[in-house]
Amino acid sequence: MMRTFRAGEAQAAEMGERYRDLAVQAVYCSDLRRSWRTGEIAFGARGVPVMRDVRLRECDYGELTRRPSQELDEIRLQCIDRRFPGGESYRQVAARTADWLAAVAGGRGPVLVIGHRATWYALEHLLGGATLEEVLKRPWKWQPGWRYLLDMLKT
Repeated sequence: MMRTFRAGEAQAAEMGERYRDLAVQAVYCSDLRRSWRTGEIAFGARGVPVMRDVRLRECDYGELTRRPSQELDEIRLQCIDRRFPGGESYRQVAARTADWLAAVAGGRGPVLVIGHRATWYALEHLLGGATLEEVLKRPWKWQPGWRYLLDMLKT
């Protein structure tokens, strides 16, 4: 377990270095520890505000929380509008992400978001123009970051 934690800290430090020359105004994270801790490691020393927001949380997978992603993959497309058993739907995730976007849209300068896989689904839908079904059908591949423009926000 400790090995993974150290790897995560190293990735967080790399993130801070990767965005060293960007005049980041704020870092928004979910209120889950791994998200905001990443922001603190990456940007805390620069004095960039790291703000936690529950609207950026991972999807609530309910009874499937902490289950292997393969189990989620089997029913993911069924949960666009229907909630995961005891949890929430991806449409609900997109709605809370849209609410967060509306709240930060008037700011100046670049902001960073440290979220989760469901955050990415929502941003691809809301800012990338894809339907939730299209996004959920795409193969998931982690990468060190994505870029979006808030002026792409659907109304």
